[in-house]
Amino acid sequence: MSTLTNKIALVTGASRGIGATVARHLAAAGAKVVINYAGGKEAADQLVNEIKEKGGDAIAVQADVSKSADVKNLFDTAIAHYGKIDILVNNAGIMITKLLKDTTDEDFSRQFDINVKGVFNTLREAATRLADNGSVINFSSTTTRVMMPTYGTYVGTKAAVEQFTRIFAKEVGSRGINVNTVSPGPTNTELFTKGKSDELIGRLASLSPFNRIGEPEDTARVVVFLASDDAKWVNAQNIGANGGMA
Repeated sequence: MSTLTNKIALVTGASRGIGATVARHLAAAGAKVVINYAGGKEAADQLVNEIKEKGGDAIAVQADVSKSADVKNLFDTAIAHYGKIDILVNNAGIMITKLLKDTTDEDFSRQFDINVKGVFNTLREAATRLADNGSVINFSSTTTRVMMPTYGTYVGTKAAVEQFTRIFAKEVGSRGINVNTVSPGPTNTELFTKGKSDELIGRLASLSPFNRIGEPEDTARVVVFLASDDAKWVNAQNIGANGGMA
């Protein structure tokens, strides 16, 4: 179903995990996709080739979203290649799980630089450079709802993103741009499963009435909907893609 034909989508942190799956689904829906990566060039290039082999169109652009100059260049490159950007998906992020008392200054700064400043940098560019009637989808996390120890700093970054979403929706709404947040629950990606026992994953799966953790596709389908014209009346919302966990 080509619901996003003639749309250009920029996905940050798209070389792997949920971001890569989102890029695939956007391309399958007809969008041309700008795959941003920080360090995973090989994976990003492979994803571009995969999308092209399936009849889609994509390019890979390196940028550290925590650096404003990199983000400006990311937008410059995308617009120079495709002429515009219609959809911005702020997926890039890192997660460091430690008790607050064990969290170092570096741990704190790294998470806020990428998870918060990174979103701020892209929104600042999008405020004037995203096409009219475009869509922004920011990523938060269901961990903001469940108060799990060791997630304090990470949750702090995502709470900031949720507030950015609400305010930015009011700031750009006059241009027909809708802005929403997606909050995935536990998802079967390397970022989530690494270092977790099968028992712990099973316990987390049991928190959903479906008795499983999510797959990247579960979140990607929500992103595609929010990026489509069918979702234009959905604005300034936080959608929990978590199977009913919270």
